[in-house]
Amino acid sequence: MKIIYDPSPRTAEEMFSPEDYSSFLRDHDVAVFEGGDRDAFYDRHLPDCEILMSQQPMDSGRLDQARNLKAIFNVETNFLPNIDYETCFQRGIHVLAPSGVFALAVAEMGLGMAISLARGIHSEHARFLNGNERYGLEGNSEAELLTHSTFGFIGFGDLGRALHALLPGFRPSAVRVFDPWLPDGHLRRLGVEPASLDEVLSKSRFVFVVASITTDNRHLLNREKLNLMQTGASLILLSRAAVLDFEALAEIAPSGMIRFATDVFPEEPVAADDPVRRLPNVLFSPHRAGALTSALQEIGKRVLEDVDLIARGLPPVACRRAERETVMRMRSKPIEKT
Repeated sequence: MKIIYDPSPRTAEEMFSPEDYSSFLRDHDVAVFEGGDRDAFYDRHLPDCEILMSQQPMDSGRLDQARNLKAIFNVETNFLPNIDYETCFQRGIHVLAPSGVFALAVAEMGLGMAISLARGIHSEHARFLNGNERYGLEGNSEAELLTHSTFGFIGFGDLGRALHALLPGFRPSAVRVFDPWLPDGHLRRLGVEPASLDEVLSKSRFVFVVASITTDNRHLLNREKLNLMQTGASLILLSRAAVLDFEALAEIAPSGMIRFATDVFPEEPVAADDPVRRLPNVLFSPHRAGALTSALQEIGKRVLEDVDLIARGLPPVACRRAERETVMRMRSKPIEKT
């Protein structure tokens, strides 16, 4: 296969094992962008390109140059609004992203956050360092168990399903899911209870926010919705910061009404003087939940699996395909390296 390889901001070192990268270069005719005039590079290689691994814009003009193109892989793992998707659909060009690679890593972090919120692990650790620790029952005055508790999910894609798979050991009394893109019957077949957003928030002790950001759900969790949560319930934000109104959170967090943990923020890296850093009753993680070598190298493995299928005239299965009905509603921010 003739492949254009321009994965920035990803690097080969982070998304391929040395063995996988060697086989990638050995088994295919790969044009690697190594800097310089990117437009000239694309003008030179697009006419023969069959597979494109790139997050660069692909408008109709560029697609017209790529008459042999079979697939575009976004190895950043998001579907970005910088592609003429309709042209791709009309021409049968697969637009793919290995978006599920981070699901398990983020799910395990989310479960750890929930346990820490419930048992005060992080807060009691801080008290111990400051010399005002509380022993025994005193240190558990606000603690609760996850076992037999009620769980809610906002969104139920790869991440939600990966997290749900970790819960059986806690024998939940109820698992409710709000996901307007999934029918009730489908959710029931996955072993969860379909629910409205208000029901998930008001009836769950632990709420996991795992929804992608779309044109429809920016600040879905506003002041009104956050006030529906039970006193002392836990909200764990794992997907995209824009789903939550952080200004509303800043008003609610100091009261201790809810427990909150987040792995994502409206602006990253978070500025040193950002008021979010001073919010009490919050467990912070600097967008690191999915950043494991094993997860990142799964990107390369899944992409190579689908490249092999496409080369054999078969449909891709390892990566997620962009869907005509939803892809232009996705609003994930491109990742940035610092």
